[in-house]
Amino acid sequence: MATDPELAKRERLERPGARIAFVVSTFHRDLTSAMLESARRELSASAIDDADMPVAWVPGAFELPIVARRFARRSDIDAVICLGLVLKGETTHDVYVSQGASSGIQQVMLETDKPVLLGVLTCNTIEQARARALPVADGGEQDKGRELACAALQVLDALDTASRDTRRAVGFPSP
Repeated sequence: MATDPELAKRERLERPGARIAFVVSTFHRDLTSAMLESARRELSASAIDDADMPVAWVPGAFELPIVARRFARRSDIDAVICLGLVLKGETTHDVYVSQGASSGIQQVMLETDKPVLLGVLTCNTIEQARARALPVADGGEQDKGRELACAALQVLDALDTASRDTRRAVGFPSP
């Protein structure tokens, strides 16, 4: 997810009653849990109750899609946010893990017709990961958890717009 330079200028969307689930990797838990807490704070500020933000923990980024799919299939869940971190290593293992996580998350979203947000950071160093994951108050620069929470609300709003049926006549009128 790219940094949204307009985020601070945009009016906060409120969505009381929405249920947004989280699937979070325990690998690099210090950073994934910081993203989780930042996202939860943003959703709370958007009128979503803590009880409406269930969290499931998985070992790593590769396991995010299967639990995200289970959440997304539930009728009481409106969106899912997946949080993980894949660091570049000495081999190409990071490429396969991040590709598997991202394509799996995309598949879940399209298969369930629900927003499933990709919050898997792919960084070269732990310093880059900290800059992206942590809120500014904690020494970060981008606060991806907050950005993902805002994005989830924006996608739900966009889906509402796309689902509106204006019942306008299409094509030529009937005789």
